[in-house]
Amino acid sequence: MLRVKLLEIGARLPVVAHPGEDLGYDLFALEGAVLEPRATVRVRTGVAVEARHPQTGEPLGLLVRDRSSMAARGVATTAGVIDAGYRGEILILMTNLGNAAVELKAGEKIAQMIPVPVLTGDVVEVEGLEDSMRAEKGFGSSGR
Repeated sequence: MLRVKLLEIGARLPVVAHPGEDLGYDLFALEGAVLEPRATVRVRTGVAVEARHPQTGEPLGLLVRDRSSMAARGVATTAGVIDAGYRGEILILMTNLGNAAVELKAGEKIAQMIPVPVLTGDVVEVEGLEDSMRAEKGFGSSGR
């Protein structure tokens, strides 16, 4: 369940076109903006949210990700983690990766929020870690 508070006139509720099938909720730009080439801007949505698991009621975090239509225009969404306890306005950091300005219109779908369970717990310092098959093998260790 996604509970939403509209913070501004003109703000729109996030939408999901196919509930139970689509992974994320689409978010809309509250105001128009021009993304200059290679620039990053904060785009307001005018909404605050509270996400809860539909069966258990447990709090959920949200990952903010690109919409394919924005990515096709060379616009990336960055810094997209919304903690379960955050209740402020959702702001979307958008970066124009292209060489020409991109205009966003008020009311345009700009990003999507994907609900995720909160799995963080206490951090415990230990002297050693359990063995694993991979161990300390890093970049490229699984082959090309």
